[in-house]
Amino acid sequence: MHLIRVDTSVADGGNRGPAAASPRPRRRSRRVRRHALLAVANVLATVLVFGLVDSDDPIFRASMATAYVAFALLTITLAFGPVAALRGQRYPVSTDIRRDYGIWSGIVALAHVVVGLQVHLRGKMAEYFVRAYGAVTLPRVDAFGFANYAGLAAIAVLVVLLVTSNDVSLRRLGTHRWRTVHRFAWWALALSITHGVAYQLIEKRRIAFVLFFGALVGMAAIPRLLRRRRAQGGTP
Repeated sequence: MHLIRVDTSVADGGNRGPAAASPRPRRRSRRVRRHALLAVANVLATVLVFGLVDSDDPIFRASMATAYVAFALLTITLAFGPVAALRGQRYPVSTDIRRDYGIWSGIVALAHVVVGLQVHLRGKMAEYFVRAYGAVTLPRVDAFGFANYAGLAAIAVLVVLLVTSNDVSLRRLGTHRWRTVHRFAWWALALSITHGVAYQLIEKRRIAFVLFFGALVGMAAIPRLLRRRRAQGGTP
């Protein structure tokens, strides 16, 4: 969720340099419009996935819908840099458009956590992470617990990225430390993939959702792998 150094010309798809960036009111107006569009798009995407899930349980369908939408937003957020590199461009430390996609990824992921913790145990949240072994309560070491701990770690990283996705944090941390923090977005992706794969197996999901999940993973991984190969002197 790399998000801020405000090069608004790059953020909005232009080719102008930082000196040509528009004034703050115009930047704010563009971001308000983008957030409105992203809000509408996310609602529509969530409703679409909700409708595609074959289940009589609306909570499960909402959990699935928010999970896939959040994961798609995260893959888009992380694709900006690798795609720019493949086009021979150097992407800025942060841009508004990548910041805004990252923010919505975190918001929808939090919605998924709230809904998802109601699915299997209907609000008994502690039991997602611990269970009784005789008279002793210990962390879960089964596949269900593994999936939940991976998801918990992923959302913890996303929350850190979300709360530091602003100009104030960038100024206080400085470019180097801020960039170091936001590189953990790739860990959030890896943990989200681990969480998703585990639940694909636990719930024995339909092949269509397995393929959709695989396509999202590919969308996140392929540009980065191609960029690394090019940097090492290979041919993409």
